Amino acid sequence: GVECVLLNEEYMTCMWGSRETLTANYSLYYWYENRSPVKPSRQARGVGVGCHFNQSEIIQFQPFHVLLNASLGDRTLEIRSKRMELQDLVKPKAPVNLTIRNMGSNQLQLTWTSPYPKAQCLEHTVRYKSNKDTSWTEHRVTGDIFSFPSVDYEKYYTFYVRSKINSYCGSTQLWSEWSIPVVWGSNSTSKGMVEEQLHWFWIHTVLIPIASCLILLVLVVLLVRMERIWVILMPRIPNPSKNFDELFITHNGNFQEWAGVPKDVVESFKPNYSENICYVSELPPKDSYEPLWESSNHVPSPMPGVPTAPHEHSPYKNSYVAA
Repeated sequence: GVECVLLNEEYMTCMWGSRETLTANYSLYYWYENRSPVKPSRQARGVGVGCHFNQSEIIQFQPFHVLLNASLGDRTLEIRSKRMELQDLVKPKAPVNLTIRNMGSNQLQLTWTSPYPKAQCLEHTVRYKSNKDTSWTEHRVTGDIFSFPSVDYEKYYTFYVRSKINSYCGSTQLWSEWSIPVVWGSNSTSKGMVEEQLHWFWIHTVLIPIASCLILLVLVVLLVRMERIWVILMPRIPNPSKNFDELFITHNGNFQEWAGVPKDVVESFKPNYSENICYVSELPPKDSYEPLWESSNHVPSPMPGVPTAPHEHSPYKNSYVAA
């Protein structure tokens, strides 16, 4: 069959044939209803061929008829006759000049222009996806502005736009091709983001490293010059032996002198009296005993009727009286 497409209302192409079609001489006849009689328009030879119509040959909102004949030797075959409405065959060109602007408050605005001369007859589809999404998201738009809220600055986004004639100007289902993509985000190369990327570049590559080095230098100077910071950061283990150096070195272990006790108080604790040594010996048996006092020159006289016992080497000696 014959398939015609009106491209951006600038020209029209009508194609027919396929790989299974026999090679023949084709004649395409076209006419507008109630306008002119049938007349031969285009002739071609081959498989999968078509015809081109200039803008001057196109009249919209008029029923358009085509008739395709094929000549095989002496025979002429009528392949297809078809009636079409050209306003339903319009296919716009893809949108151009896609631009992204950062509107603040995590919102982006995408704008574009269309080469189609009747912009009020168009509707658009915006297609986008972030680098972390697995599928594309599409939105229908009536104008040439699309607002994208809740943008994530950690991602980068890719946007496409395509157009078609809306229901007020035609019944076509022919969409234009997708536009050249525009990218926004951390890997964006769009013009609207150049200044912002340059700003972040200077912050991350110049400002932050210089500030970090200055802070590190200040900390090093403070650690070297201020011993108090060293004590706070690296406290020393206390050594109690230093507190007693004066006791053992200066005062030779004299605790009273090291503690500052007055001498008269020390003297008051010394004993000021003496006692004689008292020797205690074991008592002899009941019948006789012989106490001795080595420390005295006086030897007590024996009791009457008791013979005196001879001295031995020991201080005392038991004596027995025969009955």
